[in-house]
Amino acid sequence: MTNLVRRAAPQSTFTSPYGGELADFASESVIVSDGNGIIQYWNGASESLYGWPAMAMVGRHLDEIGLPQSSGGDHFNTLLREGRWEGVIRRRNLTGTEITVAVRQIVRRDSAGSLVDVVEFGRNAGALSRAEYLRMDAELQGSLAACWELDVSPARPLLDAIAEVRRDGGVVDFGRRPDWVDGLLAATNILAVNDRAVRMFGAHARYEQMIGHPVGAFWPAESRAVLAALLESVATDHSRLETSRVVMSGAIRDPTIRVWHAGEPMPPGTIFVTLSGVAEDERTSWELQASEERYQKLIQYLPTALWQVDSRSAGEAFDQLKANGVTDIAAYLEQNPELVEHAKDVVRVTDVNRDAVSLFRAANQADMIKPVRYIFAAAPGLAERVMVAHFEGRRNFIEQTRIRAFDGSIIDVLFTVTYPVPPEQLDNTFITMLDISERLSAEQQLRKLQADFSHAGRIATLGELATSIAHEVNQPLAAIVTNGETSLRWLARPDPNIEKVNQLTSRIVSNARRASEIIHRIRGMAAKHEPEKRLLDLNEAAEEALLFIRHDIDSKSIALSTAFDVRRPQVVGDRIQLQQVIINLLVNSVQAVVQSGQPVRRIDIQTRLENDGSVAFSVFDNGPGVPETDLERVFDSFFSTKDAGIGIGLAICHSIITAHAGSISGANRPNGGAHFRFTLPVPASVGSSPDGSIH
Repeated sequence: MTNLVRRAAPQSTFTSPYGGELADFASESVIVSDGNGIIQYWNGASESLYGWPAMAMVGRHLDEIGLPQSSGGDHFNTLLREGRWEGVIRRRNLTGTEITVAVRQIVRRDSAGSLVDVVEFGRNAGALSRAEYLRMDAELQGSLAACWELDVSPARPLLDAIAEVRRDGGVVDFGRRPDWVDGLLAATNILAVNDRAVRMFGAHARYEQMIGHPVGAFWPAESRAVLAALLESVATDHSRLETSRVVMSGAIRDPTIRVWHAGEPMPPGTIFVTLSGVAEDERTSWELQASEERYQKLIQYLPTALWQVDSRSAGEAFDQLKANGVTDIAAYLEQNPELVEHAKDVVRVTDVNRDAVSLFRAANQADMIKPVRYIFAAAPGLAERVMVAHFEGRRNFIEQTRIRAFDGSIIDVLFTVTYPVPPEQLDNTFITMLDISERLSAEQQLRKLQADFSHAGRIATLGELATSIAHEVNQPLAAIVTNGETSLRWLARPDPNIEKVNQLTSRIVSNARRASEIIHRIRGMAAKHEPEKRLLDLNEAAEEALLFIRHDIDSKSIALSTAFDVRRPQVVGDRIQLQQVIINLLVNSVQAVVQSGQPVRRIDIQTRLENDGSVAFSVFDNGPGVPETDLERVFDSFFSTKDAGIGIGLAICHSIITAHAGSISGANRPNGGAHFRFTLPVPASVGSSPDGSIH
């Protein structure tokens, strides 16, 4: 049985040509034939087994000593597809007598995958009884199947309990006892598997990653009850060879399970299982291996961190929840948080690539082949959201989040999950992570530069409005002086008029507050600050902005009209920055109408709640408009239509509105003048802190 499962066994080698000394002295028959079945080499053990000398057989067809009766007509195709074949066959010797031979045939190929030859090892099995013959044939044929060497010793308490039920006359039906099935397969550990079992059922785990784990972690769900029943039967009666046909989706048609006890000298709990059938994939084993190698190389060298995850256990749990009537999985997980914690421990990583190892600062891939809990260590709630997306049948889940690397560092990543859908392998979920720390740092630096740029623009605008600002400040200061002097005169009278003094003092206080508010607004406009988005009334923001420029408008005899939407549209934004945009647009309009030479100078301001769910702010003037060739460039940095302009005002407006998820545009009016307009989205649902900031 040493050839049934994957073990470290040396392969036979030959010197060139075929008559190498090693094969000549082998105790087994060694026959080498080409792709057409023509014998190229025949060693001394073959002469002893069949009676034919090498000089009589080399150059003849292998069929002349008999066909492998136990293999059926598809023997050669199976051999080419799998790369090897084992079984017990009947052949004729020199005298014409039939002999029973246990053979092992191996296909050898060159580096390009072309068939070189077929090497056959054989030994006499003629002394076997029929029962021994059948068992040996089952074992050897098992090399064409997915083969498992299992240890049922840990399941002995459950097996004894089932035996007790059987002795008491109870019904032992694994189809109705999923607790028995799950318990038995969870307690039965894998001792060894062959390459085909790894390829078909390893869920992209390697041989080393399957050894020591429960067979239930890899066995297909639709035949778990059948396997459990066969294991229980053979574990109870060591002499039995159990065989059963099963229904199974996957890589083989009409699969058959064979289960038998290992017997002496293997440990008492050792059981062998083979799962055989006709392969659905007609590619040869060499082609499959080459395809797998290309696939693994592609995965390893992808320029992003990649995890392959076996989430079948979560999928089975979700199917059960759906069968129980659960539809709102988010609410269910909130009420049953232990299910999320359980999933973090049973959903396992089966493979990772080099970038994943590097991202998590791991020593090697083996450190990361384990339950997925470590992936969610730095992101509370992420596992729940991933499970909700899986339950709802989404194809992908994407979120910007953080991870904690194995050295404790926190890394910003773009986290993506791709879920499998039938007929894809349901044990193959992909997780990718892209390190976006540098991008976020660059975005932060860009925001700082934009803030500096915006601040420079505000200072430049305030310089242009110095006369208006001085006038706005001087008005309340002049009123304070006038009311103060008047109060002193009233107090200097022989009969002071206290009531009049109180009235004048109230005016002084009121004008002082007005002056303070004006200075506060100017300081706010001039100060450097990080953008702070809050829910604000655009009408109020526009009215405040007018205070900076109204004197300039009045002093230049410009008629100003406002048409603010009575529904008082609200937006989410930074008040100072949006007022900066409004002031810049108004300053440009003032300068345009003054230069136009129009007898009547006019500026109209409008706010309006649009039908598409946005808020629009518009400035109309009757100036000369913008040259058509310049309309597409007016928002470019350092482009100006004015001789003394430096071209940053409208560029700043564009960057501010874009940062607020809005748009800004300029156009010429049909009857002359310009129309500049920006729109901002209306928040559908906005949460705010007690201080008004948005979160």
